[in-house]
Amino acid sequence: MPATDFSPALHARRVFLLGIAMSIVGSVLFSAKGVVVKLHYRHQVDAMTVLALRMLFSLPFFAAVAWWQMRRRDPLSSHDRWRILLLGLIGYYLSSYLDFIGLQYISAGLERLVLYLTPSLVLLMSVFLLNKRVSGIEWLALATCYGGTVLVFLHDTQRGGVNVWLGGAFVLASALFYAMYLLFSGELVQRVGTLRLVAYVMCISAAAAIGQFLLLRPIATLVQPGAVYQLSLLNAVFCTVLPVFITMMAIARVGASVASLAGMIGPVSTLFLAHWILEEPITPIQLVGTGLVLAGIYLLSTKKT
Repeated sequence: MPATDFSPALHARRVFLLGIAMSIVGSVLFSAKGVVVKLHYRHQVDAMTVLALRMLFSLPFFAAVAWWQMRRRDPLSSHDRWRILLLGLIGYYLSSYLDFIGLQYISAGLERLVLYLTPSLVLLMSVFLLNKRVSGIEWLALATCYGGTVLVFLHDTQRGGVNVWLGGAFVLASALFYAMYLLFSGELVQRVGTLRLVAYVMCISAAAAIGQFLLLRPIATLVQPGAVYQLSLLNAVFCTVLPVFITMMAIARVGASVASLAGMIGPVSTLFLAHWILEEPITPIQLVGTGLVLAGIYLLSTKKT
């Protein structure tokens, strides 16, 4: 009997395809953050101000979700509160700040490539902190990921010299802290819930970023040209709030592994967005390096756990 609009199989297929589309959209939007931040720097705005404005514009969205979750869920234990506080500080605050500093020195394409080492960093930390055993296919994935990144990194040092090493170090530190956030949030998300955890963590990150700015910068620094506010609103809504929730909805439909696989479009989209908007060059070595990193992520994502 031919499938109809009410066929369970057809409905499941549509849900799956919608989840894949959401994963791609979320990854592209989140990856575009590097391009938007580079546009900020054309207006002589520093990393601390860019981060504060991003969090200032995104805070109302996450605060509303946090308030809603707080009203409908049981109170958190004291232990979970301290863990969420720590995750908020190392995740979207410290990780984002280091990333924004790194973007002052390296291209948006290289930044996104380094950040996509996060899954491999999670694996390595699992080995050294949790005594996880690594299979041969996982070691191959790690070697492939890092080989691709080193290839592009060495290529870019010929153009940027010491600045590339400095920027790369900051972005790698950003990826390391974000990997710690992912590793330590695994158990907590089961008890707290994904939506609740993300909203609370983002509120803490926003408070830390805004607080740092108020302590170290005169408040008059917030007075910026209209273009900076427009970019900050774009960064907050389309590169922070929307991708966070879109990716969450995608995971609910297709699962984390499939969503992460579809999200591999991220570094590729950044490479071409940076070329189109920032006029960053695309070379064969960059394409090969990006391909190697994506191949390594693919190997990690297909590993059975």
